[in-house]
Amino acid sequence: MLIKMRTLYVALGSNKGNRTVLLKRAIDSLSRTVGTLLKCSSFYETSPVGFKSKHFFINAVAAFSTDLSTTELLAKTQEIERELGRTHKSIDHHYKDRCIDIDLLMLDDVILSTDVLTLPHPEMHRRTFVLEPFAEIAPMTIHPLLKRTIKELAKQFQEEEVIK
Repeated sequence: MLIKMRTLYVALGSNKGNRTVLLKRAIDSLSRTVGTLLKCSSFYETSPVGFKSKHFFINAVAAFSTDLSTTELLAKTQEIERELGRTHKSIDHHYKDRCIDIDLLMLDDVILSTDVLTLPHPEMHRRTFVLEPFAEIAPMTIHPLLKRTIKELAKQFQEEEVIK
């Protein structure tokens, strides 16, 4: 049986604790459990979006080659978040400071909508802190629903909130 490898894109963020170390640890853990790291963006310092906090985020996007299912990928990313100290996920867009956040952005051209996971990530095309690092590593990747490249989606924003 031939195993199909797919490209997974994840967004990572941290605004609590040693942000850079936490992102590096998350990327290392993903490399060990999800698949081979293909590329990782620079780390971007960004203002919190969707809530008020005096703590800035460090954000990145990474690409992995994986043969895991969407269910397995979600379980692995949530396990890594717990191992790195995350105790609560955001519910109904009520965000707060967090030591680590790992979001599944895209898995090749998979389109999925369940009670626990939506792919591509339903908010990614509205988030500069995701699109800028994503465009850095995969500018010509096409959003499977919007049929536009990540580079095109990133250009729709002004860069006022992103500091590289």
